[in-house]
Amino acid sequence: MQGTVDGFSYGLVTPVVAFLMACFGGALGLRCTARSMLVSGTWRPGWLALGSAAIGSGIWTMHFIAMMGFRVEEAPIHYDVPLTFASLAVAIVMVGVGIFIVGYKGARGAALFTGGTLTGLGIATMHYLGMAGMRLNGKLEYNTLTVGVSVAIAMAAATAALWSAGQVRGVLWTVGASLVMGLAVSGMHYTGMAALTVHVQGAQGATEGHSAASVLAPLMVGPLFLLVLAGAVVVLDPKMVMGKPAGRPVEHRPGVPAHTVVPRRPRRAPLPTLRTVPSRAPRTPQNH
Repeated sequence: MQGTVDGFSYGLVTPVVAFLMACFGGALGLRCTARSMLVSGTWRPGWLALGSAAIGSGIWTMHFIAMMGFRVEEAPIHYDVPLTFASLAVAIVMVGVGIFIVGYKGARGAALFTGGTLTGLGIATMHYLGMAGMRLNGKLEYNTLTVGVSVAIAMAAATAALWSAGQVRGVLWTVGASLVMGLAVSGMHYTGMAALTVHVQGAQGATEGHSAASVLAPLMVGPLFLLVLAGAVVVLDPKMVMGKPAGRPVEHRPGVPAHTVVPRRPRRAPLPTLRTVPSRAPRTPQNH
């Protein structure tokens, strides 16, 4: 029989908190991505990795906070821990691939399209892999068209967010982009949930596993730590907050990614000028 699904068992609490977490992770990740475009050398991979971890952790946390409000009246829900871990890893890795492409190639053209597509697919993969880790006495079925719409929303949101990060226009620009990203990620989640139909096989003898609370309690520690770490870096780095470059930007040249910055070189003191004294011709002895 078809189960009675309730995605808002706690009212607006879970969707609002989930939206805020997606915005928070997106803001930190986009700010780190923007900062990476203002530096060169060995610092850039670090900024991009931190941004990937922030965005991936934010959307993963958003997903499971929203899932705390999801219930099927006829069957208790449990979660498979390895698949839940895998969904977090997939989110960080796939988002990271897209961010590294944009970070090194620039937020334009083919690089932006490729990076946004991979990041969006990472968000969608995290969602449906997390749903695959859900255990209950029933079968999950999805409407193909609605699933396709949810994936398209994720790809469009990721592309728009990475484009805004590539503009490097300060913190207010990033806040606006993170709000759009949080809304789109939340919309992707609930669109994907709208595609779901649960066919319950029996109300008794639920499969073994862990409840949402018991899964989230230990797993939240790592993602929240990454978000706090990224937040501390943003607060302690005024150049990241204001979006100011660490060096002087160079003119665009073929083969040079956009927003490439050359570190400042110390000015050399002018060399002292030497006065040249005209040489005097040797005196020739005069005969008397």
